[in-house]
Amino acid sequence: MNMKKMLSLALAGVMALSLMACSAQNGGDSSENTSSPSSIQSSEETQNKETPESVTITSLNANKEAAELEVPYDPQRIAILDMASLDILDALGVAGGRVVGSADTSLDYLQSYINDEVENLGTIKEADLEAVMACEPDVIFIGGRLASSYDSLSEIAPVVYLATDTETGVVASVEKNARTIASLFGLEDQVDQLMGGFDSRIQALAAAAEGHTAIVGLVTSGSFNVLGNDGRCSIIGREVGYENIGVDAEIDTSTHGNEASFEFVVEKNPDYIFVMDRDAAIQTDGAQLAQEIMENELVMGTDAYKNGNIVYLAHPAVWYTAEGGITALDIMLQDLESKLLG
Repeated sequence: MNMKKMLSLALAGVMALSLMACSAQNGGDSSENTSSPSSIQSSEETQNKETPESVTITSLNANKEAAELEVPYDPQRIAILDMASLDILDALGVAGGRVVGSADTSLDYLQSYINDEVENLGTIKEADLEAVMACEPDVIFIGGRLASSYDSLSEIAPVVYLATDTETGVVASVEKNARTIASLFGLEDQVDQLMGGFDSRIQALAAAAEGHTAIVGLVTSGSFNVLGNDGRCSIIGREVGYENIGVDAEIDTSTHGNEASFEFVVEKNPDYIFVMDRDAAIQTDGAQLAQEIMENELVMGTDAYKNGNIVYLAHPAVWYTAEGGITALDIMLQDLESKLLG
């Protein structure tokens, strides 16, 4: 073989090797791993990020004081003794299949959790401790009515006790409690969307309330009890902004209000009267309707009645048993909007 032919063959070999190398670099060989260094690193970080076994939250203790509480992360078995908490869990989409026991409720939108597959745990006022224990919960949710049972329930599972702070306001309390519950499931990012629009709705109601006086109360056992800004229905005076002239600011009315005579209502002569029917809320058998009790000869002489400004809260069970829930807050505002902004 002459020298010229040998040089040609060598050059051809070099070019072939060069083309193979380029093909490999550009992913021409399908058997090569083409992942970029950044995607490999991201995958490793995801694998190395461990799900926590528990989270530490702040809720209330038996003395109704804020305290830190360690709770299992992403609990699979939930016992419900508070409808506001169930409301929030439902809104977050994590209650289905996890609620193993619940207190009874008449709330329509929570009826899917009242069935034969969910253990009956009593009521939001009186828990069946044996039933709670039998359903083997990872976590238990209670409200203020069961504060006295906190220690007993804590022997079964961690007890998350949340409440509405009237000084902070109902809307702010709902958001705070929703974030606390969401943190058990890593769903904090959902809370902003769920709470969207509430502030603007309060502002619209506040514009309608400006300059107006009101008496806020509940009807129970044939009597009318006035409420202040320190408990139930406080959103009407404290956040919506009606001047609540039914009680002295220093008087505690947070439980069921203070019984008032209808002569008192006539004397105060408010622009608006807001009425929650407690008997309807708790489904008292044979009870008179709030309207039958309120629209008597005395009350019919008030400006509120003459101007059509007696507001019967259309969903009393929501106001009475679920205040503090996200859906409950929506319904409560609808009750006010339908009368005040309609």
